[in-house]
Amino acid sequence: MFNKAIVMGRLTVDPELRQTAGGIPVTSFSIAVNRAFVAKGTGERQVDFLDIVAWRTTAEFICRYFTKGRPILVEGSIQVRNYVDKAGNNRRAWEIVAENAYFADSRPSGDGGGGAPDGYRRQDSLPQEAPTPAYVSGNVDDFAEIDDDGDLPF
Repeated sequence: MFNKAIVMGRLTVDPELRQTAGGIPVTSFSIAVNRAFVAKGTGERQVDFLDIVAWRTTAEFICRYFTKGRPILVEGSIQVRNYVDKAGNNRRAWEIVAENAYFADSRPSGDGGGGAPDGYRRQDSLPQEAPTPAYVSGNVDDFAEIDDDGDLPF
């Protein structure tokens, strides 16, 4: 089975860092995501509000660098929770459990060191060096032209 969600939107509130009874950092918030189409009658773009929950270092990262209105890209999985509300009704909540969070905008101007780390994504997911693809052996001029005599299979 495969459960992967990648969404981008704007935070609807400032995320707040909380801790479980066991001391695990957690935050939950929602993001506003524009639909790809406009409503027929009004011509207005529809918006969905998606609930997100983040744990541990991802929660700490989001709370440290994101504020209400800032674009965020969240990568994670969809989770469904069943619960009973105060009136005794059975309810179901759908949320995205964030595994990674990325900046979806450029660094704010006048950033005095309190902004995002270099790379604009979680530090622990940054590679130390950009990997070189295995097929790159040098300059483009090193490639020889193929003579097509009609026998190529493609």
